[in-house]
Amino acid sequence: MPALCSLAVSPSGRLAAVGARLAWSGETMADLGDNVTIPEFSCLLQMDPYLKQYEKDFRRRYELLQKQLFLLEEAEGGFDQFTRSYNTFGVQRRPDNSLYFKEWAPAAEALFLTGDFNGWDKFSHCYTKKEFGKWELILPPKHDNSPAVDHNSKLKVVVHTKEGQRLYRISPWAKYVTREEKAVIYDWVHWDPPQPYIHIHPRPRKPTSLRIYESHVGIGSPEGKIASYNNFTTNVLPRIKDLGYNCIQLMAIMEHAYYASFGYQITSFFAASSRYGTPDELKQLIDVAHSMGILVLLDVVHSHASKNTEDGLNRFDGSDSCFFHSPPRGVHSLWDSRLFNYSSWEVLRFLLSNLRWWMEEYRFDGFRFDGVTSMLYHHHGIGTGFTGDYSEYFGLQVDEDSLVYLMLANHVLHTLYPDCITVAEDVSGMPALCRKVEEGGLGFDYRLAMAVPDKWIQILKELKDEDWNIGNIVHTLTNRRYGEKCIAYAESHDQALVGDKSLAFWLMDKEMYTNMSSLIPMTAIIDRGMQLHKMIRLITHGLGGEGYLNFMGNEFGHPEWLDFPREGNNQSYHYARRQFNLVDMDHLRYCQLYAFDRDMNRTEDKYGWLAAPPAFVSAKHEEDKVIVFDRSNVLFIFNFHPSKSFQDYRVAVETPGKYKIKLDSDAAQYGGHGRLDHNTEFFTQAEPFNGRSNSIQVYIPCRTAIVLANEEIDYCY
Repeated sequence: MPALCSLAVSPSGRLAAVGARLAWSGETMADLGDNVTIPEFSCLLQMDPYLKQYEKDFRRRYELLQKQLFLLEEAEGGFDQFTRSYNTFGVQRRPDNSLYFKEWAPAAEALFLTGDFNGWDKFSHCYTKKEFGKWELILPPKHDNSPAVDHNSKLKVVVHTKEGQRLYRISPWAKYVTREEKAVIYDWVHWDPPQPYIHIHPRPRKPTSLRIYESHVGIGSPEGKIASYNNFTTNVLPRIKDLGYNCIQLMAIMEHAYYASFGYQITSFFAASSRYGTPDELKQLIDVAHSMGILVLLDVVHSHASKNTEDGLNRFDGSDSCFFHSPPRGVHSLWDSRLFNYSSWEVLRFLLSNLRWWMEEYRFDGFRFDGVTSMLYHHHGIGTGFTGDYSEYFGLQVDEDSLVYLMLANHVLHTLYPDCITVAEDVSGMPALCRKVEEGGLGFDYRLAMAVPDKWIQILKELKDEDWNIGNIVHTLTNRRYGEKCIAYAESHDQALVGDKSLAFWLMDKEMYTNMSSLIPMTAIIDRGMQLHKMIRLITHGLGGEGYLNFMGNEFGHPEWLDFPREGNNQSYHYARRQFNLVDMDHLRYCQLYAFDRDMNRTEDKYGWLAAPPAFVSAKHEEDKVIVFDRSNVLFIFNFHPSKSFQDYRVAVETPGKYKIKLDSDAAQYGGHGRLDHNTEFFTQAEPFNGRSNSIQVYIPCRTAIVLANEEIDYCY
């Protein structure tokens, strides 16, 4: 075998393959990692010395990545070329208007192309077999020099198997698939518009504080139907901008045959879902978002794939292991889906090129990787309660093929696109998930703080207000790996789905239908729900992470859960929508919750607490139900007590000076009781208190959250 390059750190801090070599031949898995150096591993150990005993695991993972990069360099000319394979696979129009078709179908006996262009003749256009399971076909242009296959016409790959079967398949690289209104199966549609959409606006700069609006295009309208890309561009983007979010996480974009799967059973990985409109309309959506200074992340599903065969990847070449492991390893028992073989060269080509495609063709700004826990472990997290013991993250239960794929994906993305953002959905707490690859980490920028929404739901389901454990709330919000950035959220799409309830619904339930008018006095339930809804979101925003996420509509306390059309609800769209019209009715209190969410984000934008180091919690008083912390020279005060207000309550603060109220959940415009005078100036006293050098005395009404800022500090960050 050829000698192997090692990875060095380039001046820009990224990995580069260089000439130092390790012998491949004769090396066993047990030997891996013995001779490799992780350039910045000392930084990781400085963060977490407990990882020292697992140094060999980190070295082995890092060496596996090295070997993959070296082989890519030797066989494909490097990952830059390799990840552009969408320019050679599927169908490509050449400069002379001939069409070049290429597929990988190693188990096939023969491949044919059929479609509108040849009257659906199954045998007239045969692919030529090449080495390594590749198949090629060239169609010369028509007599008028136009391409042989017209834009928007239908195609199929006809696969003949060694067992004599004839299968009709969609190319895995298909860029557009559609379904007729009453049909079950999607069709491959040749997408080659004469005037493709051209992006006008550059990508916005990567923000220091990430405020994400998690969105689903199809439910982005009050109407009971599938909403469009154009609707989102025209009607939803301006709301997101007004609310102060600087990033959108778009869900269910990669084509999925079953709408109710919420986009998690992908059938066509390179196709933007046609149920919302055309690829160009999605490109325009992203372009307009960029014009507003808003980044757009794609919710990418590389953890599994739909079991569909006629319009999915499954059994593309007739075998049960083309893109996937053979069963049982290749089947996810709970999700009833197929699992990729990340050790396969062509699977790496497909998935890495898929990431590059969405970045290049649609100009997404990064990805939220779904199902990372399932990828990291052979047990996929099924029946496993992660306790945080480090032995759970190393050893034979870890699927190092997929772990190294994630390292490789992050390395490629961050090398090619330094401002790319990647977010991991991992419930296990894998150490170094969000540390640089050069340190031995997996390279993600953020992880989702998935314990936080679970904690809020548990509290609202199980505890009376007077029984809230203040210390436990603070612990949940601050319990994250030091040096690894988290996206905090009080609720996401998971909590809005049928079978659960949103926070607003847990708090106010059926009264949201009858008592949300601001023209009548608030009932006790609405009053409690309004105040706690704001407080929960603000303390999560201020204390829970280095980024913040909200699911569309939840910012104004959307009154209904989320349920997609399915047999169990008679295919109803009633709950597969967002009633933004409620915010526009001034006499309803939804606009008050909306205004608080907007001003919460705008206050963060000014003072930058998400980009600051973790908060210093100076008070978590169980009897008073008071939490006090400061972050980025901003003072947060929460009184969760249901009935007690406190006069001249002493709170700790580090930086001396004059403080004023910048955000007050009790303000009348937010549906509060207006008990605080915002003209009040609070002067610190040189009286050390609760671990801080100074203190001030404040009035904090019951069920109220206050944000105070020092008037004598320049908050530019």
